[in-house]
Formats: sequence, C-alpha cells, structure tokens
Amino acid sequence: MNDATVEKVTVSVYEIPTDQEEADGTLAWDKTTLVIVDVDAGGMTGQGYTYAAGACKTLIDDVLADAVLHRSALDISGSWESMVRTIRNLGRPGLVSCAISAVDTALWDLKAKLLDLPVCRLLGVVHPQVPIYGSGGFTTYDDVTTRRQVERWVDEWEIPRVKIKIGESWGHNVERDLTRVALTRDLAGTEAELYVDANGGYTRKQAVRVADAMQEHAVTWFEEPVSSDDLAGLHEIRKQTPIDVAAGEYGFSLVYFDHMIRAGAVDCLQVDVTRCGGITEWVRVAAMAAAAGLQVSGHCAPNLHAHVAASIPNLRHLEYFHDHVRIESMLFDGALDPTGGVLRPDQVRPGLGLELKLSDAERYRVA
Repeated sequence: MNDATVEKVTVSVYEIPTDQEEADGTLAWDKTTLVIVDVDAGGMTGQGYTYAAGACKTLIDDVLADAVLHRSALDISGSWESMVRTIRNLGRPGLVSCAISAVDTALWDLKAKLLDLPVCRLLGVVHPQVPIYGSGGFTTYDDVTTRRQVERWVDEWEIPRVKIKIGESWGHNVERDLTRVALTRDLAGTEAELYVDANGGYTRKQAVRVADAMQEHAVTWFEEPVSSDDLAGLHEIRKQTPIDVAAGEYGFSLVYFDHMIRAGAVDCLQVDVTRCGGITEWVRVAAMAAAAGLQVSGHCAPNLHAHVAASIPNLRHLEYFHDHVRIESMLFDGALDPTGGVLRPDQVRPGLGLELKLSDAERYRVA
C-alpha cells in the first residue's frame, strides 16, 4: 500500500435538470453540471467531483491527469503542487481551479481508503456534527413553493437556519425582495436564524438601505450584497450594518482569500471545496481565516464538505443548498441525513463515504 501510485484518472460529466425554474439576483439556470473524477491506485478508487462546466473533463484528461499519474497516492500535497505548476500558462481561477478541486478531492478519498480511514479522521475531527443552513428560496419561487421548502427545512429536518435569494433582477425589485424576507421570517418562526443572499445584485448604498429595512425581520447574514470583487464595497457595507456580511464562494486560490481578509470585507469567509482547489487548499484557507479571527462557512456541495468542515476549529456552518442536496441524495450512496440541523460525517466508512450510483446517474451522463 505504501508503494501505491496513481494508475488511472477517469472523468465523467452529468447534466441534471432542476426540478423547476431557478434564479437568484443575477443569474437564471435550468440544469446543474456535475463533473466526477475517479482516481485508481493500489486496487482502490477514489472519487471526487465539482459542480462546473463539462469543459473540466478536457482540462483533466489533457493536462491534470499527467500531473498526478505515477505519483504516490499518499503524497497529495505533491500531486496538488504538480497540478498547479502544470497549469501555469492556463491561469488558476475559474474552470482550471474547479478541475483541480475535483482531482484533489478524489485523491483525498483514495488516500483515506488506502489507509482504511474516513477523511475526517485522516484530517482530525474537531466537530463530530457539522451545523448546516437550509438554502434555496430562489427568486423564481412563488409563495407556495417557498412555504413548502422552508417548512421542510424547519419542521421536517429541524434546521434552525434558513437562507433565501434576494436582489431580484439586479436589484430592480426591492419591494418584492423585502416582501419575501418577511414571508420567510413568518414561515421560519422567531427562533430560526434568517439569512439572505443577493449574489452581488445591489449597488453599495442600495444594499445598506436594504440591510436597514431587513433588521425588523432579524436577518443576521447578508451574503454578497454587492459583487464579491468589490472588496471596498463589502467593507463599506459591513461597517454600516450590524448584519454579518459574507462572501468568498468565488475564491479560486489562496491569494484571493488573502485579499478579501486584508480588505476587512467579510464577517465570515465562504469557501467552496469544489472551486478553491479542493480539500488541500480549503484547509489552508481556513487556517488563514483563523489567523485573522474569522470563521469559515462551506459553500454548497454539503456532502463533499462535511469531512473537511469537521476538521477545522473555526467552522461556522455549511450551506445545505437545494440543487446539490437533491443531486447528492439522488445519485450518491452515503448522502448524509440533515435531521437536527447538522451533518454527521461517517467516522467508520473509509474515504468521503460517498459512491456514485452509476445505474441512477447514467441517464444524466453527457460525457
């Protein structure tokens, strides 16, 4: 096992339609693309994935696979560095980083299986239970759909934190935004924490006015009130509202997060393991946030985040995002139960505890 080297890297792509029309403040979509990576070594297969365009398959097949083939399956840091050096002329942000993330998470799954350990124990468990928040509440939802979703989070699963999308049509429908916030507060009750996500749809002062208006509904989390590229704007808004300002889901490298932290742009740093460079980089970002006195929240892909989130001391929570929850529950064996508002990483099953159900996934496969 100590001599196990990476023998094969395989990539597949799946497109899963949404269950109905979805949109946030700045984008609409009708499908989600899942890119799965399998890495073989020592008679074991590690599996990782990213939610990104199918072009990741070409990047992995043509570039990244050669960077990890024939390397020790136990030396993930070396493989990660090899991938990053290989893509120097392609650019790190965007799809390249998503592709690296998928390979990296597969390597962690593989290493843990070779050592007969769950990933959370390989990293070291700090939180046996990882807090989550229900996330969805798309701007395309009518009141009936919103009610059904919020009641499932709060009443059926007992999740004490809920988030909806606002900033509809790039901030051109603030009245409806605030009406939906009030509705969600009524549905969730007074005990649940209420979060909102504008996906960068507002201007700076517009976001401050919306934050002021939301205080009567006890909103405690304002995600991307302006573009996450507007670090000065995030800082300005953060200083003018008691509501926590959050961003970071579009971070593709350590340098991005360093800039965001140094700018004083957020109260909680969001990090996405399917985008930032995988588990290897996620842990580094979390350590950098801890040094700055910040907590970290995992963005989307809850079942992929659960193990790495359990390993860091400065975790706030994970996003239990509707699209990814539906896909992971439908297509993976080992998807975790959210009852009680927490995910409990399996501390017995080796690896990430997930396995794609090929027969169920096949009808969605496009590459």
